[in-house]
Amino acid sequence: MLFNSYVFIFLFLPITLIGFHLLCRYQQHTAAISWLTGASLFFYGWWNPIYLVLILSSIAFNYTVGLILDRTSSKTVLTLGASANLALIGYFKYANFFIENIN
Repeated sequence: MLFNSYVFIFLFLPITLIGFHLLCRYQQHTAAISWLTGASLFFYGWWNPIYLVLILSSIAFNYTVGLILDRTSSKTVLTLGASANLALIGYFKYANFFIENIN
């Protein structure tokens, strides 16, 4: 599903916004944030469901790094967390580029 597709514009987006605003209207802010999180994961998984494992693993890793940083305030943990995220982005963004150039 692309941002400019009819499925997104006329189905996904209105359902997501209506659900969010209804939950906010009834003072269910935690549920509204959970609704948006679930909708985001659904949107991401629509393209390729196997990548949900990747994004959920990344979320769990970053949450764990955040918990450790809250307890220790270690620059090493911060550097490790940021480096892992940059490596993940770099791999998915540039791996094919380098492989094609080497070949």
